[in-house]
Formats: sequence, structure tokens, C-alpha cells
Amino acid sequence: MQFKLPKYRVPDFASTAFASAPDVTVEPAPMDSVAPENFHATSIYPEYFKVAGAWKLAPVSRMDCVVVIEGDELLVKEMRRLNKGDLVVVGRDDDISQGVYIHSEPFEGENKEHTDPFFFRSSRSRETPMSRDYECLEALLEYESEDDHGHICWVLGPAVVFDYYSRQVMAGLIEAGYVHSVLAGNAVATHDLEGALFGTALGNDIHTNIPTSGGHYCHIDLINKVRNCGSIEAFIKKYDIKEGIMAACTRQRIPYVLAGSIRDDGPLPGVYPDVYAAQDAMRALTDKATTVICMATQLHSIATGNMTACFRKTEGTIRPVYFYIVDTAEFASNKLRDRGSLSAISITTNVHDFLGNISRRLL
Repeated sequence: MQFKLPKYRVPDFASTAFASAPDVTVEPAPMDSVAPENFHATSIYPEYFKVAGAWKLAPVSRMDCVVVIEGDELLVKEMRRLNKGDLVVVGRDDDISQGVYIHSEPFEGENKEHTDPFFFRSSRSRETPMSRDYECLEALLEYESEDDHGHICWVLGPAVVFDYYSRQVMAGLIEAGYVHSVLAGNAVATHDLEGALFGTALGNDIHTNIPTSGGHYCHIDLINKVRNCGSIEAFIKKYDIKEGIMAACTRQRIPYVLAGSIRDDGPLPGVYPDVYAAQDAMRALTDKATTVICMATQLHSIATGNMTACFRKTEGTIRPVYFYIVDTAEFASNKLRDRGSLSAISITTNVHDFLGNISRRLL
């Protein structure tokens, strides 16, 4: 199938309602990292603010941030980045009555009404047919990978690297140009490199899933060797690692962020030990992303969903950001929707089957 970006619906700012709406109200931040009372919190949607009689689109958005007006600019900031005196937009109504408009249906073809008030399988679950989703995703990935149309960000959980075949598929997608950035944790890199050096993941053979003798040492031996080398890249070079996800990222110069966890072993060098430093590094990549695919990691998926807008402004045009979550648990996608990331498309399956389907279509 041929992929085509949907057209953005520009609000009718010439209408009486928009024209007669007041400018936004601002109040200074009372101190660093503190917003004034009644601050406006942003969503994942395009948001417009009326400033000096003109409606302006905030250039980016992210859940639970605030908007600062600085001269002619709108700045979207986390509260922890506020400086005392910053002029913060206040007001909780987003229906233009306070100079704020949240554009919750920005693209054509969204939220089509069903003609029948009663219908089966209205929600997405294990029983939902996924063939059409795979066709759409294949077309989307081919579009995004060609001629710098987009930026495809993959969010990976450890299950991706526990199987030899799924590791090879993921590495193949990186080599083929379908991956522009990777977000993960210490475990993904550790077990990927463990698989490359020892042929195991958490001590289990990655071909047979059978525990190996002394296998419980494999991942900590691996971490120790990488730390001795000083970096993942240096380890890959010293041990001549040629297969797997981290080796493919290194060869193709694909940026990745490994966010630390309180339960990490090691961790590997390059893992962010500070949660806010990791958040900043992740957001630097999600701010570029036009397609995000999260696989088998509930916490990373929810975190990424919360920091990813449903739109991206590129070269003067506004386009959607496509967000997929692949997990065996319906809970994961439902939790993501409950947290406000309403644009997420769920594919309820295990990552090994998902990557198998993707490989047959793209590799």
C-alpha cells in the first residue's frame, strides 16, 4: 500500500469566536522551578495561544509542561526548568475563552464516527485483527526511511534481545535504515552484548533458551569487560563484535539513550545514572521523532509516550507523530492511553512474532 500523510486541519482563526477571544493571561513564576497558581498544563496536542491579538502555535508540546511567553516566542518548559520571573500562561479553560485552544482533532481522517451506535470489538485487544496494522506500519516505515521524510525512534525492552532471531531482525532493521534512534535501558545493551560475546542472555542460550553451566555469571562478566574497556564502542572494537543491536547502532552511528534503573547491575558505561539527565537525553530524540515504536517495555513506553507530542512541525508543515506500542499485555497500551497518550496504536503480541512479521515485509 502507498503511504500518504494526512492533511492538517488549520483552525478557522478568522471566525468570530477566535477573533473575539481575549489574549492569554500570564503571571510571573514566583521562584525557580515553581509555576504560579492556576498555570496552564500542556497536552500532547497542538496548542494555540493568543498573544498580542494573534493566535500562535506552540512549536512543541509535551504532557504536563507549562508555556512561557518570552518576547514573541512561546516556550514549552518543564516546571523544573522555570526561572523566577518567567511569564507563565495561566488559566485552566482550553476552549478559547482564556486565549488558549487545544486542537484535539488536528488531522483529517481522525475520530470518524461509527454509523451504527452498536458494534462489536470497538476496543483493541488480543482478538483484534492486526493484518491491516502491519500493512500500514510497513508503508509508514518505508515512507519515513526514504529521503529523510521522518525520524523513526524505537523503544526496546529486554525481551527483544533474549532471542537470537529477534536480535538479528532488529539489527537488520538498523542496517536497512528503518531505525534512526533507540531508547532502552541497561538490560537491553547488556544482554545484547552478552549474546554477541557468550551466546547467552541472562545465562540462557539465545538459540535454545536452555540455561548454560555457570550462566548466571555471563551478564556480570560482560558488564565487567565493557567497564574495563571504558565504553560500549571500545568493547565492540576490542572484541570484534559484529552482530547484534549495539554493534549495528555503532556501525551505522545510530544515537541511543540507555536510561538507568535502581535495579541495574553495573551499569554499563554510557548508561545515564541520573533520571533527569536520562529524561533530557530521551527528549532530545523524541523531539525529532515522527514515528515511535515501543516494544515490550511498559515503563519506557509510558515515559516515552508522555514526552512525545502527537504532531511535529517540519519545514513549515504540521504532520502527525505515529506511536505504536507492541506488548503481550493489553494493560500496557491501556495504561498509556490512561496517561493521556491517546494517539497510541497497540499491537497485542510478543515482540518475537512482531519482528518476524516485520522482517518478512521489510527485510
